[in-house]
Amino acid sequence: MATNSNAPNSADEETPLLRDDQPKPQNGSGDEPSPIEETIIPEELSASRLYVTLAALYVGVFLGALDSTIIATLSAPISTSFNSLALLSWLASAYLIANAACQPISGRLTDIFSRRTGLVFSNIFFAAGNLMCGVATSEWTMIAGRAVSGVGGGGLMAISTFVASDLVPLRRRGLIQGLGNVVFGSGAGLGGIFGGWVNDTWGWRIAFLSQIPFVVVSAILVWWFVNVPAKKSEKSKLSRVDFLGAFTLVLTLLLLLLGLNSGGNVVPWTHPLVLVSLPLSLVALCAFVYIELYIASEPVIPVRLLLHRTVAAACLTNWLLTMVVFLGAFYVPIFFQVKGHSTTKAGVSLIPQSIGSSVGSLGAGLIMNHTGKYKWLSIACLVSVCFGSGMLPTLSIYGPDWPEYIYLFFVGLGYGGTLTVTLLAVISAVDHEHQAVITSATYAFRSTGSTIGITIASAVYQNILVSSLHEKFDCWPGAEDEIRRIRDSLDELKRLPKGWEEGVLDSFELALRGVFLTGFGIAILCLICGAFMKQHTLHKNLARRDSASS
Repeated sequence: MATNSNAPNSADEETPLLRDDQPKPQNGSGDEPSPIEETIIPEELSASRLYVTLAALYVGVFLGALDSTIIATLSAPISTSFNSLALLSWLASAYLIANAACQPISGRLTDIFSRRTGLVFSNIFFAAGNLMCGVATSEWTMIAGRAVSGVGGGGLMAISTFVASDLVPLRRRGLIQGLGNVVFGSGAGLGGIFGGWVNDTWGWRIAFLSQIPFVVVSAILVWWFVNVPAKKSEKSKLSRVDFLGAFTLVLTLLLLLLGLNSGGNVVPWTHPLVLVSLPLSLVALCAFVYIELYIASEPVIPVRLLLHRTVAAACLTNWLLTMVVFLGAFYVPIFFQVKGHSTTKAGVSLIPQSIGSSVGSLGAGLIMNHTGKYKWLSIACLVSVCFGSGMLPTLSIYGPDWPEYIYLFFVGLGYGGTLTVTLLAVISAVDHEHQAVITSATYAFRSTGSTIGITIASAVYQNILVSSLHEKFDCWPGAEDEIRRIRDSLDELKRLPKGWEEGVLDSFELALRGVFLTGFGIAILCLICGAFMKQHTLHKNLARRDSASS
């Protein structure tokens, strides 16, 4: 087990939580593991072996990111081929919901069964899901294939992060995470382009089938190169799995994301699907917390850790930050389309944010590698997000395009940097044995934050837009039908009745400004939460014994 170089009774703000030199309970019911469990810290790899191992991981990360956005350009042709427009919204939702539900449980499961096993399992599911999509003959098979792919893709993302934390000392961990974020950003950025090109050239099925050989290569690489020892225990592996905790956590996220994704998009907010799923998610959450606190001997997520200041602040920061970023990712392209730009140019508008995210993530990693500090760096990153999101409400649909690019770059810069900083903050705040499960917790906050952000933005956008349109045009002939058509399709802006254009554009600008102001308000809350993170030691070796030198 790793030990800390600080004296047992000398705790300060840089001391990790639940250190190995602290006594552990004998009943196994707390958030610490049973005393018969042993965490084995792997040997530090040579530079060449480390880079080869990371390259093996990043093949899967790239493919998972590619698959998460490939549906953006394939959803319309897929829905058309099955003659089902209802399929459109579920192609993305099925993947994202399965992805989000499985990531949080992967930390504890791979602690028990090993990272290598988890990665191979994820590759198999990812390949099977893509195969199902490529040969699907019905829309339900297609949706099931996307869900299976989501399980595999979520594992590829999360477990790769755990392995990097297992093999890289905290002082250099930020730099490696920055490189990983660049790989992820490249895959996500190319997904839509790749999907559109393959569909135009060979058809949408090839877009899924063509990924399978690369997934097989990824599975072989991780089986050969990834060798992180699982935690040792006198108990059998299956007896250590917190089945109740895993089930209630997955059920919580499935019900929550199902309700939020469906409400206002697939069905009205008053539909029984929404009215039942959201309250049940709260019930499942309460059951999960009780199980983790009082029943599980090896909790999927030790919830007591979430009460510690740095962990809570970092998780809430991730939660709120993801709301801001996804809110902008969905509504900035709409802003460009209202200005009269094509959907392609609207999509291109997000490239500055992607560039900023890569720069921010790599830059934060380099700074932490050099200084060993992240406290003030986190504040600087969040100020960048606040600046960028705070300037978006000043935009006008009648103005030039270049200000949007600058503001989005600052949002991306802060976003990439903050993701890297908060990861290091939570890992350094807990002992080595808890770093995978606490990383899993941050994924849970990020996945729910993205859906909640889009839901909040949609409510603000629709309410302001409808209210403004009715206020301006209720007394005009045929107003009700025209307003309905405007809400249903942005293409209606090209064929507005005479005298409507200025008022409609003003209503859209007002609605989008409301969305961006909401994002700015959430960004301020994010900055406040981030300020509560404490500075912990970023050690220079995996055993975390270099406090005095760091």
